[in-house]
Parts: sequence; structure tokens; C-alpha cells
Amino acid sequence: MDVKKAAMMMKADAPKMAAMSGEARNAILAKVCEALKASRDEIFAANVADMEAAKKNGIAEAVMKRLKFDDHKMEDCVSGITQLIGLPDPLGRKLLERELDEGLVLSRVSCPIGVIGIIFEARPDALIQISALCIKSGNCALLKGGKETANTNRVLFNVIKKAALKGGAPEGCLFQAEAHSEIDELLKCEGYVDLIIPRGSNAFVRYIMDNTKIPVMGHSDGVCHTYVDGDADIEKAIPIIIDAKTQYSAACNATETLLVDRRIAKTALPAIAKALTDAGVKLRANAETSQLIDAELMGDDEYNTEYLAWTLSVKIVDGVDEAIEHINRFGSHHTDCIITENDKTAARFMQLVDSAGVYQNCSTRFADGFRYGFGAEVGISTSKLHARGPVGLEGLTTYKYLLRGNGQIVGDYASGKKQFHHRDL
Repeated sequence: MDVKKAAMMMKADAPKMAAMSGEARNAILAKVCEALKASRDEIFAANVADMEAAKKNGIAEAVMKRLKFDDHKMEDCVSGITQLIGLPDPLGRKLLERELDEGLVLSRVSCPIGVIGIIFEARPDALIQISALCIKSGNCALLKGGKETANTNRVLFNVIKKAALKGGAPEGCLFQAEAHSEIDELLKCEGYVDLIIPRGSNAFVRYIMDNTKIPVMGHSDGVCHTYVDGDADIEKAIPIIIDAKTQYSAACNATETLLVDRRIAKTALPAIAKALTDAGVKLRANAETSQLIDAELMGDDEYNTEYLAWTLSVKIVDGVDEAIEHINRFGSHHTDCIITENDKTAARFMQLVDSAGVYQNCSTRFADGFRYGFGAEVGISTSKLHARGPVGLEGLTTYKYLLRGNGQIVGDYASGKKQFHHRDL
């Protein structure tokens, strides 16, 4: 089935998916967990084939880590789905109830977006998380994963789709596109696909935005910062910085730039730099900063670099205001952190940094739907409309207005015969 026909079928089935009870959707997720565990040997074998092919093709080590799907990632995925099952049903929540006049009651109620097209990087666990989130939120999902994990994705998709159908979901609940050419087909499905969520490079996301009339939500780069303020506790700061850079350097929420307050640079920066280099991190810095630490020289216009590797940009700044200015200029509005014991300074930083996540005294790696208790995430949005930050269940819902009356007509209110009293219930 081609993508357009699949999208048409999904659009027709979207109301059926939305009408499933919360209990039914949770039951499907439970079946998915069971099916994944029962199919682990087949899944792992497919992933080994993908990993071997990637190695032959010279795929970078940072990307190879994303491709791998092992027992640890399987356990994380099953745990995430289990957490998702335990979350409240995001659908049918009454967000507003207002009596416009006697017997005329308006409600705003949460509902699914409908058909969501998700184009994501070569990460098998992403396919599981995205599928689970869409099932829980009552959405139909058209999935296109990276070619590097084609074998793993195919097996995972078949396992999840079979479990969903067995649980009573409509045929159009899930569809997998595999060919690269199908991306352009998906972009032309306006009227059938309600939202596209791309996950990938800045150039790729920009291509998606420029070539479709369908609304697009997502983020491109993850240029995250950690700023060490003059009032920071350096013993506390060093483990935070190491974790933010090295815990998983290929992630979009890994810190890519370290900013250090000039007031403490001469004493604190060498100690921080030593800890980073001892951990295996390569440092890059501008001419001024390089006078204090051993680092590869970089230009002041290179501070918008996303490495996704064990490399870190370092810069000395004149206090919190320059740090804020630097982050808002060079950052990607993803996640940024201040390390300080001065709560007044922290409050200023957290108010003025224009990012989806702004932290104090903790690693930027916490920017994650699972860690936020969302069960998982379909992606991280750096836009300001609809959803921002890790996009979990709430970000995959919208709302509709329900108005219940008893024969009222607008003419009576236009003529003054009746009047609205707008009383919140």
C-alpha cells in the first residue's frame, strides 16, 4: 500500500481509534509489552544484521550507539510502556465547563490530534516509544524510521501492529513507510495527515518544513549549554558537567558548550578542564579561553556547533547577563543549565533564557520524556506553539468544544431577548 492510500485509510480510522476506551488502549500496550519480550530473539537478530551493515558502511561510532538495541534498551522500553499504562487517560479530560446561559453549557474536552506522521532517526527504541505514545493518546501513527535500522524497525513494527490489532485497534492505527522516497509522498498528504513530527538534522527538519503544507512540530539541533556562575559550588559543578557531556554524548540534550564566569575562571576553569580531559573529552575554545586551558583553538562564530560526540566548546563570559546573551544567540532553545548557589542569579537566568528547558544545578541530560514521568516522548519541541520540550501524551492531544443546549438560538441574544451570564461551573 502506498503512503497516500495508507494515510486515507488512517484518516478514516482515526475516529475509531479515538473512540477506544482508556482501558482498551492500556490493554493493547500490555499486549505490546508481552509481544516484545516474546519476540526478543527475532528482534535482536535483526539488530545484529543492522549493526553489521552499519559497521561495513563506516557509520560513525556516535551513531552506532543509537542503532544498537540490546537487553538494556529492551528493558527501558518495556519499563517506559509500563509507566505509560499507569498514567491517567489523556483523552476526555474536561478542560473547561461554562454555562453560557441557563441550559446552555460549553465544555472544552481533550481529544487526539488524529493522524500523525513521525519521521525519526535510526533508533529502534524510538519506534517503540512513538508507537506506544500514539496508542495511549488515541492517535494513528504513520512511521518512517532511519534506513540504518530497517531490519530492526520492520520486526518491531510487525510485533507492535499485530498486538494492536489483537487488542481491537482499527487496521489504520499504525503504518510503516520504509523507502526514502516515501518521505516526499508523506509530505503531500495534506488533508489526511494532521501533524508531522520530524527528528533529525537541522537541514532535514528545514527540508520538511519547506516542502509540506502539513503542520510540523519538532526540533533540529540540540546546542545545549551549562553555565558555571561565579557563585557556583565547583565540587558540585564538576560531576554535573561530566554527566551532561559524557553520560550519552550522542543525545540532543547533551551539553555542547560550557560557559564559565570570568570571576572564577582562573581558579575553577583549569580544574573543570582537567576533569573533562581525564574523562576523555576533547576541548575547543576561543583565543582568550585557550590561555587558561589546553584546548583546540576555535572561532567565536563556531559556538553554535552540535558535536554529538566527546567534544565540548568552552568560553569565558562576563557573568550571567553575557551567558544569557550567548545562549539566546548561539543556542537552539533546547535545554540550558546554570550552576550557582545564588538563587537570585538563577532566577534571572531561568527567566531570561529562551529555551524549552532551563535548569539549575543539574545535568541537561534530564531533558527527557521518560525522566519527566511522561512515559516516553515522541520528540522534543523547541517551538512555542502547541507543545514545548519533551512531547509526551499531552503534546499529542488537542481539544474540541462541546456545546449542549435545549433549543437556544442566537437570534434571541442578538435581539436582547436573552443575555449570556457566562458562569464557570
